[in-house]
Amino acid sequence: MASRAAWHDNGAMTSTPGLSPATRARLERELQTLRQQRESLAPKLGEDPLGDSADQADLLERAEVVSRLDRRISEVTDLLYGGPAAEQETGLPSGTRVTLRFDDGSTEDMTVVGFADEAEDDDTSSLTADSPLGHALVGRSEGDTVTYRTPRGEASAQIVKLVLPE
Repeated sequence: MASRAAWHDNGAMTSTPGLSPATRARLERELQTLRQQRESLAPKLGEDPLGDSADQADLLERAEVVSRLDRRISEVTDLLYGGPAAEQETGLPSGTRVTLRFDDGSTEDMTVVGFADEAEDDDTSSLTADSPLGHALVGRSEGDTVTYRTPRGEASAQIVKLVLPE
């Protein structure tokens, strides 16, 4: 499998900026598990398909599973090491905390994430840096009102609090 990850001259992979330590650890664990699953299937792919049609069907099914594993390994590698889905440097940094007051008077605390996979399972909503709302927040400060597009049309919110990560 060819990865699109960047390599330094010394052979070490570069790191994707913007991933929280918890997300990086989760993705590294997932990558290790995926590689173990892939390795456990690899010897079976070289088996001779001269058996009956059930054996051949089983071999084809395992080949499809390996293909799906390879795609996810590539995706996770890209996330971890700067592939094409990396967070754009021009957006809000991952870990930015924002409190917004919407037109209906409700407020919501949100955490900016670089990737949807980075969303945490706590009570705080996640907001991707490349979403319309994420783009609208760039360069703004507390007290500003931002306008952004939603599937239902244009919406606006006032920034109550905006805290960049340290």
